[in-house]
Amino acid sequence: MTRSAPNDLQTGRMLVLKPFRLVALMLTAFFINGCASQQEQDQDPYNQSDSRKLVESNTSLGLEYMNRGQYEVALGKLKKAIRVDPDYAPAQTVIAVLYERIGEQELAGKHYKKAYEVAPKDGDVNNNYGAYLCRTGHEDLAIEHFLKALDDPFYSTPAIALSNAGSCALRSGNFTEADEYLRSALQIEPNLPDALMSMAKLSFEQGKYLTARAFLQRYETSANHVAETLLLAFRIEMASDNTRAANKYKLALESNFPESKEAAEVRRLSGR
Repeated sequence: MTRSAPNDLQTGRMLVLKPFRLVALMLTAFFINGCASQQEQDQDPYNQSDSRKLVESNTSLGLEYMNRGQYEVALGKLKKAIRVDPDYAPAQTVIAVLYERIGEQELAGKHYKKAYEVAPKDGDVNNNYGAYLCRTGHEDLAIEHFLKALDDPFYSTPAIALSNAGSCALRSGNFTEADEYLRSALQIEPNLPDALMSMAKLSFEQGKYLTARAFLQRYETSANHVAETLLLAFRIEMASDNTRAANKYKLALESNFPESKEAAEVRRLSGR
């Protein structure tokens, strides 16, 4: 059964991990500013306890070190934050992201789940947990969390959750739901790159090559190409018998991302 996106979102305002590129982890001010998680919304920021300040400081430092690639130091800071307050959702989410980056999928899942348990109504928490679930093959459950994110009145980026829901539905082969969620995302944020890329992929899979090209051209006006989009563009142009354009994308892919799996795939598809 198709699950409709809430109508009131269609006139709302939109933002990760990527599409979802699953995303899309959304390492935004949610993490470094204390997020508006449910347990914090009633607190006076000018009357915080020393322990809360310690937790927030270590979470912020953990995120900063992680973004620098200093994973061991980041892990130490985040573990310290969680020891002080295991119910602080931003720390649980950031350490989950870190564990995922270093290949510790089981630990990542444990901390994403903990973040959800302590802040089950928080939009960012649900979106990030959904992205993890979709990446690990739990598409139906992931979409439930993306839709829960939309119920949070303080969630400022509904287009991201809708785009992730669409990308996840596309990943599972449910084209009808994918189209519904992605179009809803684009009604809120017409130039959202992840949604445009996913719509191009969906249209390509449906054999709608002109439509796929149009969505990819819209993507090109709002974001730089990555290996994934260059391969998609190559496939669209080859399917459209536009060899000249296909070769342009092939050259760009091999020049900019020569060691990528997408470059290897384009060489396979072109017979070399």
